[in-house]
Amino acid sequence: MSDPIGGFALVLHSHLPWLPHHGTWPVGEEWLYQAWAHSYLPLVDLVRRFAEEGRRDVLTLGVTPVLAAQLDDPHALRAAHDWLGNWNLRAQYAATRWQHGDPLLREVAAAQFRDSAAALAEFEGRWRHGFSPVLRPLVDGGVVELIGGPATHPFQPLLDPRLRAAALRLGLDDTALRVGTRPEGIWAPECGYAPGMETGYAAAGVRRFLVDGPALHGDTAFARTVGDSDVVCFGRDLEVTYRVWSPKAGYPGDPAYRDFHTYDHPSGLKPSRVTGRAVAPQDKRPYEPALAAAAVERHAADFVDTVVRRLREQRDRHGRPALVVAAYDTELFGHWWYEGPAWLERVLRLLPEAGVRVTTLRGALAAGYVGGRVDLPASSWGSGKDWRVWDGEQVADLVHAGAELQRDLLDLLRGVDPGHRDPVLDQVVREALLALSSDWAFMVTKDSAADYARRRAKVHGERYAELASLLRSGARERAGARAAALRVVDGPFGHLDARQFVTPE
Repeated sequence: MSDPIGGFALVLHSHLPWLPHHGTWPVGEEWLYQAWAHSYLPLVDLVRRFAEEGRRDVLTLGVTPVLAAQLDDPHALRAAHDWLGNWNLRAQYAATRWQHGDPLLREVAAAQFRDSAAALAEFEGRWRHGFSPVLRPLVDGGVVELIGGPATHPFQPLLDPRLRAAALRLGLDDTALRVGTRPEGIWAPECGYAPGMETGYAAAGVRRFLVDGPALHGDTAFARTVGDSDVVCFGRDLEVTYRVWSPKAGYPGDPAYRDFHTYDHPSGLKPSRVTGRAVAPQDKRPYEPALAAAAVERHAADFVDTVVRRLREQRDRHGRPALVVAAYDTELFGHWWYEGPAWLERVLRLLPEAGVRVTTLRGALAAGYVGGRVDLPASSWGSGKDWRVWDGEQVADLVHAGAELQRDLLDLLRGVDPGHRDPVLDQVVREALLALSSDWAFMVTKDSAADYARRRAKVHGERYAELASLLRSGARERAGARAAALRVVDGPFGHLDARQFVTPE
């Protein structure tokens, strides 16, 4: 390829809250296994094939520590295997139901049988020991840049700085243990930022992080150093990113794509295409692979054209090649948008042909896509680009409970014996971190399984309070037994040591 017109960095943020042992359907472990089958397996297959072709710096992959813990968890691995087998059986059942019906429905069942059989083979052949052994060679080979984050995905601006630092350190340590590489970049949960956080990032060894485009007033053409630090931020280019997924529109809403919300309830399969926004579920047309494949080609070409046009505009404005960062939740591709993995592959193949350098955040810095200094405002990637999703009126009770929990935890940890690791205190911290996950406030504000989210925040808060009360009352034996029982269901981060959360005032 001749000199590129500019760079393109795809950043994928893979995250789900801790789900094992906390319900199954409609929200709970089912959420994890659907994303595993339809997003994580296809994405890894895609990246592996690029690796076999000799491609490097294909994309930047964020995997939150709490998700990595689930994808390595023995209980989740067994249950995911069961889920894949059940998917295959459901496809066979659907084929029987539809054998004398619409030929398009018969093809839906046949395609789901093929897909589930392939997923089973892939899972049994490569994933038996979890995600980390699958991911590590892709990271070591430079095919992807792995970025991490704080342990349980808390909204960092609302954390006491001492807990913020400890949660980030725990998350980065966890990634290093699993994959052998300590990330230099992070996807800050919800892209949440408060002025001064770059100082904590620098202290933790974090060299780069993501913000949403409006935090840079839309000037996302280059990475920029934040404040007086050497830490750089990359901004999502919303003009490009929103071609795929925006609050109002995007490619997945095309009438030809598989409809996410319409189920054949006897089989649990999704046999319909979107058809139209105003079309009732019972009136949606059967899914047609040929129509969807044509839409993938059309939308991949449109996206590449958009990137090229944007890079030319930026080059003309700045007098040198610039960068486009498009960043999404990984689960969009495959889980929410069935055709998403196929679209990703087409885009990543077409961009170099169009003269665009496909790279990672790390590669973008090496290529010189760096601008000057910036002072960032308080921001996020949520509604309004401020903190309202996680600190608004709808979740005021959760915010208050979280603040009280933090104060209580810091008070409890003042009595920690630095020479003795205490498994009860370890579980106290674990439950506190799970209670402080940003997911609960997001789900409440967006009215997405809000009851489940409130229940989860309450459950972990109560478990924290129970253990803390037992310790304060001197009921050491009861506290030990209860902590051991809770560790079975809430057991991520086995290396978590409460003493690491004890910091100077």
